[in-house]
Amino acid sequence: MTSAALGASTSQVEVTNISQHGFWLLLEDEELFLPYSEFPWFLDAPVGKILHVDLPSANHLYWPELDVDLAVESIRHPKQFPLVSRVGA
Repeated sequence: MTSAALGASTSQVEVTNISQHGFWLLLEDEELFLPYSEFPWFLDAPVGKILHVDLPSANHLYWPELDVDLAVESIRHPKQFPLVSRVGA
């Protein structure tokens, strides 16, 4: 007996792993790592809120429960994008 092939994934972005150092995103066919040292907004966030990520456009990620917006390029090249946080402001 053989099983039918699974359908194509409907999610274009998915958190695939979370560790004490950061988390990995699968964005279409590219895997990206977001270290907490570069993206501190996620450090104390509950796992469920990190997992809830949207891709409103090809170059834009949004975590609605954390109100965090990131350009995909800022993940690929974090040194080119200085951290800006208004937490506690």
